[in-house]
Amino acid sequence: MKHGKKYRESEKLIDSDKFYDSGDALDLVCKTAKAKFDETVEIHIRLGVDSRHADQQVRGAIVLPNGTGKTVRTMVFAKGDKIKDAEEAGSDFVADEDTVAKIQGGWMDFDVVIASPDMMGTVGKLGKVLGPRGLMPNPKAGTVTPDVGKAVKEAKAGKIEYRLDKTNIIHCPIGKASFGKEKLNENFDTLMGAVIKAKPSAAKGQYVKSCTLAATMGPGVKVNTSQFV
Repeated sequence: MKHGKKYRESEKLIDSDKFYDSGDALDLVCKTAKAKFDETVEIHIRLGVDSRHADQQVRGAIVLPNGTGKTVRTMVFAKGDKIKDAEEAGSDFVADEDTVAKIQGGWMDFDVVIASPDMMGTVGKLGKVLGPRGLMPNPKAGTVTPDVGKAVKEAKAGKIEYRLDKTNIIHCPIGKASFGKEKLNENFDTLMGAVIKAKPSAAKGQYVKSCTLAATMGPGVKVNTSQFV
């Protein structure tokens, strides 16, 4: 695969054989973010578990102390007083009867779907549309909750969901390159702390196999994982 000039220049700043402390790694990631837009800093964590087994799943959600730098649009499915709670919390959309048909027709101008438990029967009709896009509400992610107002505020404050993919890797944004090393490192520590805390009791051997940080258009920087053993 051929990379552009900026990418090749960025690669020269990184020792591909070295495992960096998180602060030094994030400093390099910020230096390699040379695109004209504010690049997202992403983390990729490979875990020593097998996601095919229910007792080795790793999934949860955490509010990053410095947010993600992204404007999050929320859609809430609720009834009665909870509709008012969602609106007062600043939700961009609150579903009504027409919303289900609208979403089934392809409208997807939102980033997070939140539902009160009594609305999951309605939301379930959208499983084939929301599921493949990772938008289906889930109690473990805090998006199925009776307190929809709190969930809206957390989503807009920078709450992210972490979960294993089929290759046992977690992929998450932890902020923007413009945040700088210190704020990104705070977000990194918060996320890693949550992932470590979520270690399944069935996990054996080394839990954190590898960790890589990268800006949207930049090369990966390997992180020393010995501190997470």
